Amino acid sequence: MSKLSLKPRSTNLQHTIAQRQNCAPSAPLGLPFTEQEECRESFMQDNWPSVLFAMAGGVVLSIGNLSTQYAWALVGLSVVEVVSSSITVVIGTTLNYFLDDRINKAEVLFPGVGCFLIAVFLGSAVHKSNASDNRKKLSSFPNEVEEETQLMMLPQSNFDRNKDSSVSNEAFVKTVASMDIEKANGSVSEPKFGTANFLIQLEKRRSIKVFGRSTWIGLAITLFAGCCFSLFSPLFNLATNDQFHLLKKGVPHLVVYTAFFYFSVSCFVIAIILNIIFLYYPVLNLPKSSMSAYLRDWNGRGWAFLAGLLCGFGNGLQFMGGQAAGYAAADAVQALPLVSTFWGVLVFGEYRKSSRKTYILLVSMLLMFIIAVGILMGSSGHRKS
Repeated sequence: MSKLSLKPRSTNLQHTIAQRQNCAPSAPLGLPFTEQEECRESFMQDNWPSVLFAMAGGVVLSIGNLSTQYAWALVGLSVVEVVSSSITVVIGTTLNYFLDDRINKAEVLFPGVGCFLIAVFLGSAVHKSNASDNRKKLSSFPNEVEEETQLMMLPQSNFDRNKDSSVSNEAFVKTVASMDIEKANGSVSEPKFGTANFLIQLEKRRSIKVFGRSTWIGLAITLFAGCCFSLFSPLFNLATNDQFHLLKKGVPHLVVYTAFFYFSVSCFVIAIILNIIFLYYPVLNLPKSSMSAYLRDWNGRGWAFLAGLLCGFGNGLQFMGGQAAGYAAADAVQALPLVSTFWGVLVFGEYRKSSRKTYILLVSMLLMFIIAVGILMGSSGHRKS
């Protein structure tokens, strides 16, 4: 999404609408099973404590999803997914292990959690090393864009994007205009991934500007997103299994499909509210927008819609697996960061022409994540009831 011009608030709004279409698919997923009748009956039971846990899970997932929209631009797709998923496992798996009455094998589970924790630190190192590589690339860029580059690389306290936008844009427009003329004459080709020219062009197209921002801002948002993601599965676990015994005697537990319905509804409502607020009151110096602008902007909407559908079905399948084999193991077995790294490196050009140090850290992070997933796959157990 860092290469698309669609604003993160608009992207997340469309993602949310598509994802919550799975409120309906969550029931058909159970049609072939006897749980269908239980699913209908659970809507009529006095099970509000469980319903509230499910809705709380939807709230934290919605906040985490919105946070990653900003983290992707500031940190990069590959690192954000590995770090946030690793934090999800470190915190969420530990909580689910105790909530599930320790049905997972501790001697296998916690060494795997340790590997995920190492992956978090390696991900932070990858981001810092890559940011240093980008600064070196930009420092050697031709003199005609030196003014623009220096402005964009200044700390945020010294560079007010609104105040200096006229100076910055004027310098950049001149540069882009000269590049377009040369390109029309056939003297300049498309910028290659990983070059300073590519970074400048990418920064111009982004709605979230990256140059000049501290590396810790993106990492802090990533860590916050990971903490949100780490809570939604334990909350869903509490909704379906009532470990705190809050339900009245004789009231059955929520089935997965009913809990997923309440989970989806709360996630949808919170996401709509937050995204509309950020449209009119943006953060990170983004321009103000409106609902009318969102309705007119169709750039990238199909991708956001598809992402929402896939996310919704993925959540439903994760909860079904967690109910059967333990939520601790279901949290851990994730291919998301590996697929995201494939997209980030091959499609979006992340880490192209980076230093050897960055490549070593990136490979180490991915290997540690793969090892951790493999270890935790062996920790799954079977729920007795």
